[in-house]
Amino acid sequence: MKNKELHVSPKKAKSQARTVAFRSGERNVFFHILTGCNLACKHCYINREQHGTGQLGIDEIEEWLKIFVAPGKKTNLIILGGEPTLHPDLSRAIRSAKKLGYDVTVDSNGYLFHDLLEKVTPSELDFLSFSLDGPDPQVNDDIRGEGVFDTCVANIKKAVKNGFNVSVIYTVSRKNINHLHRMTELLTELEVNKFFIQVLGLRGNSAISEGEEVSQVAREEWLAVVPRVAEEAAAAGIHVTFPKVFLEEGEVFECAGNVAENYFIFPNGRVYKCPLCEDHPIHSYEICDNRLTALNGLTESSFFQLEIAEGCVMNKLLQPDTIEYDDDHNPVYRISCCLLKQEIKG
Repeated sequence: MKNKELHVSPKKAKSQARTVAFRSGERNVFFHILTGCNLACKHCYINREQHGTGQLGIDEIEEWLKIFVAPGKKTNLIILGGEPTLHPDLSRAIRSAKKLGYDVTVDSNGYLFHDLLEKVTPSELDFLSFSLDGPDPQVNDDIRGEGVFDTCVANIKKAVKNGFNVSVIYTVSRKNINHLHRMTELLTELEVNKFFIQVLGLRGNSAISEGEEVSQVAREEWLAVVPRVAEEAAAAGIHVTFPKVFLEEGEVFECAGNVAENYFIFPNGRVYKCPLCEDHPIHSYEICDNRLTALNGLTESSFFQLEIAEGCVMNKLLQPDTIEYDDDHNPVYRISCCLLKQEIKG
């Protein structure tokens, strides 16, 4: 992949990233309560053939939330879609989750349907996360759709004014990596608490858009841009989290599927442990009659025990083009677990 010109500020950072190690007992529940959305983003990872087209009723949502409660353990619940605010009972789902002891985040494209900000309070919602893929309409709307930037920014301002903890998610692709450095000024102006920089997953729309500009960036581009921008944003007082992606020499590979608890739930009842697997019917669990059932046979969990020179076995199996080899066919670098994060606290 040919590198493009990189625009990175020479400003020195005051902080350095640290890798957030997987902690025993760490629990994250990513709950897709529907797959419908008002947008058609070029990099959307939802695959309706695999994830279904349905929308869970509020009674089902509440029953499924009970399945993943672990008394005495901190569990992060991230409510997703599609666009979760399209669900008319989202506010009730949030309150039910809080009563069960979850820390609750809602990930939205920024449209906030059904007057969400008027139906929940900041004490009921730990974080409201907005997706922005550019610092201006020209960059963002070319990926997410016309008018999305202005709507999203207006609702970010409203959420901040109303006292909500607000975070922003930026999915890095070839289309927008050269504009990532411009996000710090926008986030500071908007008074955003957290900034999540994400790597583009080769799933859903991204997996079928070969040759388009919305595709993964080269390793050299990622390492030249993302850590530096994260440091600059942290120096401006923003808490930044971004994926490790590439292990450094001597770093030990760990798979979150073996050492942490992560559940990716879809409205058709599939439950995955690894997001890389979501385009394939190899999920570890299914929810049937409001009960979680572990599946037998060849599932994603069967692969997590494998140790390979390339690092993440699922990355090797499902997106091998992301790996480079030397003349002796040894991997030039190792890919970390996609859930391994780095953070810099502003």
